[in-house]
Amino acid sequence: MAEKQRLQKVMANAGVASRRKSEELITMGEVTVNGTVITELGYKVEPKDKIKVSNKLIHQEEKRYILFYKPRGVISSVKDEKGRKVVTDYIKDIDERVYPVGRLDYDTSGLLILTNDGDFANRLMHPKYKVDKTYIAKLNGIPKREDLAKLEKGGLKVKDYRVSPAKVKIMSEDRVKNKAIVRITIHEGHNHQVKDMFSTIGYQVDKLSRERYGFLTLDGMTSGEYRDLGSTEVSLLLKNKK
Repeated sequence: MAEKQRLQKVMANAGVASRRKSEELITMGEVTVNGTVITELGYKVEPKDKIKVSNKLIHQEEKRYILFYKPRGVISSVKDEKGRKVVTDYIKDIDERVYPVGRLDYDTSGLLILTNDGDFANRLMHPKYKVDKTYIAKLNGIPKREDLAKLEKGGLKVKDYRVSPAKVKIMSEDRVKNKAIVRITIHEGHNHQVKDMFSTIGYQVDKLSRERYGFLTLDGMTSGEYRDLGSTEVSLLLKNKK
């Protein structure tokens, strides 16, 4: 059985108005559920209920969870004032209005989750859930073992915050070009965090990709592709299973 949700939350998710404005519409008597005027802010509805706002029927969206292989040169947003390509430009043939959970930088590729479930998104982004995120970074320079140890130990000050211990492994080195490929796993989600972590220990990230989010990977996918997450995958993400 589908979970009941507060009326104002359903209205906000359907794009009627902000949650606060939706509450005002309810208390003003502008909202009916199955033909009955509802003025109670705590009232909960089911997906089958018919909701009208100012006598106009609204559509309750089904929850949608999408795994997307974000290409480089794409904004992690649903719109961009500069007219650049955004991640939702790639999501075709769905009625639900999804948005990205967190973000990847414009020049970073890899695994990104999109959804229209605000509670799900908030839980994944909350630091206390500590969902591992694994990145592959191409560095300008070959990091010394003692420098990587600073990232592994944790507590390193990066800009205005301190990072938790990371898992770091050098995947390959090119002594001629002075480049290295490094895999790093973190569970925080500060803007530009991986780039800033390496910058703090003296190495520039030339290229970055997120290859894993929790237990999810991009296996079998190519850049620009997406797929729906199954109910089991969604449940495991919320339980943060490795």
